[in-house]
This record gives sequence, C-alpha cells and structure tokens, in this order.
Amino acid sequence: MKITSAEAAKILRGYTDEYNNLCIAEQNGKEYNAAVGEDPDELRPEYDYASTQAQLEELDRKIRTLKHTINIFNSTTEVPGFDMTIDQVLVYIPQLTARINRLFRMMNVLPKRRCTTSNYNNIIDYTYTNYDPAQAKADYEKARNTLAKLQTALDLVNSTVTMEFEP
Repeated sequence: MKITSAEAAKILRGYTDEYNNLCIAEQNGKEYNAAVGEDPDELRPEYDYASTQAQLEELDRKIRTLKHTINIFNSTTEVPGFDMTIDQVLVYIPQLTARINRLFRMMNVLPKRRCTTSNYNNIIDYTYTNYDPAQAKADYEKARNTLAKLQTALDLVNSTVTMEFEP
C-alpha cells in the first residue's frame, strides 16, 4: 500500500502503543499471588504465554519493517529547494536551531558593557564584543527564515510524497 511519511508515523505510533499495551498486560498477567488456603486457579488472571510472545514478535516485525521503509524513504527522498534528503534535513534542523539560539544570544549583547566581576583595585573593566551584533542579528534572521522554509518544505513532503509499505 502507498502511504505518506505522516501516515507512516501514525501507523508506527499505533504499533508502538499496541506493543506497550501488550507488555503491560503481560506484566500484569504473568505472575499472581495467592494466599495460603486460596485456590490459585480461581485467582489466575487471563494470560497466554505463547500467544503473547507471538503477538510481541509480530509487532516487532511490523515495527522493524516500517522503520526500515521510513529509513529508505528518508535517505532517498529529497526536500525540494534544499538539495538535501530528508535524513540530512533531520540532522540539519537541530543544527540550525542551535545556530539560531546561539545567534539570538549574540545579537542581544551590548557592544560594550561593564564587567560584573568584583574588582578591589578601583579599576573599571569593560567587556567588548569582538563581532558586530547587527551582523549576528542579520544572520539570526536569515537562519530563522531558512528554518521556517525548511520545516514547511519537509511538512509538504511528509504529507504528499508516498512510499510503498507492506505491513
């Protein structure tokens, strides 16, 4: 069947939820307590070891297959306008975000400011920027706009370009 990356993410989330719920059910049903004098068979919770293991193995297979399909899609599908594949974009986004955060701090620094360290010799020290905060602001705006365009382009690919997936 043909699915988009966005649909694949929803399917994967469903498989993962199903797997986690099955693990919780297994945790709750694989052991139980019975006091002396109680009939353990009457207290036995519903649990089928073989069936549970088979279901977990099948979900593992589905998750593995879908993640592999997504990985191939991400490593072969280019994001229009950026000359990068999705997997490269997924690395670039956190790099760009870190750059934006760093430039934000740099653009908001005064070119000259009094040092806040205590000094007992009555000499006033100043800290000077060794760069132009206006250039940092321009680079910040450029990086922020690039990130916005990149995220929009990635969203478009994830919601429109399809991949072949056989569950």
